[in-house]
Amino acid sequence: MRHNKKFNHLGRTASHRQAMLANMAISLIMHKRITTTLAKAKALKKYVEPLITRCKDDSTNSRRVVFSYLQNKEAIKELFGSVAEKVGDRPGGYTRIIKLGSRLGDAAQICFIELVDFDENMAKTPKTAKRTRRSRRSTTKAAEETKAETPVAEEAKAEEVKADAPAAEEAKAEEAEAPEAEVKETEAETKEDTPAEEENK
Repeated sequence: MRHNKKFNHLGRTASHRQAMLANMAISLIMHKRITTTLAKAKALKKYVEPLITRCKDDSTNSRRVVFSYLQNKEAIKELFGSVAEKVGDRPGGYTRIIKLGSRLGDAAQICFIELVDFDENMAKTPKTAKRTRRSRRSTTKAAEETKAETPVAEEAKAEEVKADAPAAEEAKAEEAEAPEAEVKETEAETKEDTPAEEENK
């Protein structure tokens, strides 16, 4: 009885299935994305993700364990190098499967499987809060109007200040000249009075 033996045999013997998954895992590690059938991609996901988890611990034992599955030195170097740096903070879920439709020949479900951290187009971007058009237009118009009004008011105030400055200076000059003129007049009057007084004496 085959109770709880639910994994997909993919129509192959155990050795053939093992060799195929190892080759697909090597291709995925080297190229970061491969196109295959949906059934094979799901089987590969279960096969390769424990190996990627192993690469987080860069020790001789981990390298030997992964090498026993892949049997490829270049793939080991790539896995423990650039891939380990990218997936260091990710707690699982290193691969993504995206369906592409049916194959023309046999109508098999086709998809591609890729490493999540190496797809820049699918990277998350910070979301901006959306606003309705009405509120945005009203607020922007009001802001523009206030901005337009404030420079005009400032320019008018500046012109008034400039216009008042010469008038204030002239008034100050007149005030300064007035006492001098009064002093001169009083001096002239005193001079005129003194000769008349002397003649009377």
